[in-house]
Amino acid sequence: MPNGNLDSWLHHESRNLSFRQRLDIAIDVANALDYLHHQLQTPIVHGDLKPSNVLLDDDMIAHVGDFGLAKLFPEADDMLSSDQTSSTLMMGSIGYVAPEYGLGGSMWPQGDVYSYGILFLEMFTGKRPTEHMFPDGLSLHSFSKMALPERVMEIADSNLVGESGEAINNIANHGDVEGRMQHCLASIARIGVARSEESPGDRMDIKDVVMELNIIKEVFLGVGIHGERHIRMQLPAEGTSQLGGD
Repeated sequence: MPNGNLDSWLHHESRNLSFRQRLDIAIDVANALDYLHHQLQTPIVHGDLKPSNVLLDDDMIAHVGDFGLAKLFPEADDMLSSDQTSSTLMMGSIGYVAPEYGLGGSMWPQGDVYSYGILFLEMFTGKRPTEHMFPDGLSLHSFSKMALPERVMEIADSNLVGESGEAINNIANHGDVEGRMQHCLASIARIGVARSEESPGDRMDIKDVVMELNIIKEVFLGVGIHGERHIRMQLPAEGTSQLGGD
């Protein structure tokens, strides 16, 4: 791909992705997984989702690549039948592979959701899940979870902090861009944490991720029903001052 892979953009000093670009890429990847899991006659589990397998084209549109570990999954009616799932002894990549795979679990869509949650947190914190700063007992998941909700800006990628002023001209309704970014980052951290829970049953479906990310995008850009509603909530009530007072 002309623009290489996501890993080279997240962890290269001479490259940087804006908040909007990261959000668009996250939506692209979620849409790709939704297609694999829900829109094919026989669903496909990717099995090795990570930044280096997310490829970027000329327009920075993300495409999921490397299906070397991919497996066909039973039809939806059979998804709860454990004896029909596709078992595998092959592992994904350290840091991104779902915990149940290490216990001999079968490959299934919720494993991809876990990998997506970790990738998602990495995109907005700038930290790999294998960083040395995560000793025994701490992980990118728990690191992000501890920051919710008030300390989310402390764990955000340093390239995103302070970006709001530079990005203001690209946003339809300026308003409090920094406040909107903080609100969106908190929502993003919650999504990443919720999708990377240890128990597969606690992870939401990828189609719900697509819906939530599009809402976050509307809020950040200040457009659509959700974006305009958020801006109205930020405005002072009629007859009051932004600074308060009698």
